[in-house]
Amino acid sequence: MARQIKLLISGRVQGVYFRYFTQKKAKQLGVNGFARNLPDGRVEIVAEADHEPINQLIEWSHKGPITARVDQVEFIDIEIDEVFTTFEIR
Repeated sequence: MARQIKLLISGRVQGVYFRYFTQKKAKQLGVNGFARNLPDGRVEIVAEADHEPINQLIEWSHKGPITARVDQVEFIDIEIDEVFTTFEIR
């Protein structure tokens, strides 16, 4: 059964290829959804996959790419109205 989550990543996460590396990691794990920058400087990730790949993406998001500095990761389980067939950058 698929799990759907929303992650909000705070820190130095914009302008450091965070979304690109998130997309790369998500595709590697078989996770669908999207990553986008928010006006307040955070990155939002909406992801859908089985529990284990989602847990691996959550774990990865606590460190992110080497160019980033992650200060905080918030996540909640959600129900997504949208159907994802890949992981995209928005």
